Amino acid sequence: MSTHAPPTVLAFAMSDPTGAGGVLADSLACASMGCHAACAITGVVVQDSRRVEDVLVVDDEWLDDQARAVLQDMPVAAFKIGAVGSADNAQTIAEILADYPDLPVVLDPFLSDAGEQAGFDPDLIGAMRELLLPQATVLTVSLAQARRLIAVATDDDAAEEFSAAECAKKLLEWGAEYVLITGAESSSGLIVNRLFGDDGSVQNESIERVDLPFRGAGDTLSAGIAALLAQGIDVGDAVREANEFLAQALAGGFRLGMGDAVPDRLFWANDDVPAPDDDEER
Repeated sequence: MSTHAPPTVLAFAMSDPTGAGGVLADSLACASMGCHAACAITGVVVQDSRRVEDVLVVDDEWLDDQARAVLQDMPVAAFKIGAVGSADNAQTIAEILADYPDLPVVLDPFLSDAGEQAGFDPDLIGAMRELLLPQATVLTVSLAQARRLIAVATDDDAAEEFSAAECAKKLLEWGAEYVLITGAESSSGLIVNRLFGDDGSVQNESIERVDLPFRGAGDTLSAGIAALLAQGIDVGDAVREANEFLAQALAGGFRLGMGDAVPDRLFWANDDVPAPDDDEER
């Protein structure tokens, strides 16, 4: 048995039965980036590759018990927070993070325009703003999601027209150390993901546009960042390397069902060289 154990990332996320997103996506991305993923389930989702049909939110005491069982048993090097099921879930996670203030935290909340069930419950948004954002090392969010998050949190529809820099400024003011706006700019076949730091720094990373709708791209990126931070890599380099990982995962993406495609988080394991036949083996 090997005496070398990889760093562990504790991911708070929902269970996606398709494997495209949620804890399964986190596990694969972390493993691909050299880490072990432990998971605390925030909810169970009924969905296929096209749509979310229902969500069962895990009780906050159960969520706390899951995470504490891991934390009391093994060393954890970083936290990754995905979809949070409720304001109570957010408070529970925030209390856990506060007990481990030296560990990096990547916050990637699942937010869409599909209504409260999909993440835009005003109470949940308020809890994330007040409790989770101030503890986030890196907040990852798309430009559209950032605008909507700010609009809901401030009850100001004017935020729907904010630039990436304006969104980042507001989110940094709310306490995040870094804000990664995905899709901050899109032109000439490239998607630009822009990292803003609370020190005024700006870092641009680009990905070639792939002409497929994907599910789990955000989880791939944020889990990759968390895994690299768990290995002691600084934020700028972690974002750059995770962005390259995502680019290759999207380039090798595949469609299994009738809806969205899935990033190939194990692209590096694919071998296009045909296996030798029996005669060649002998």
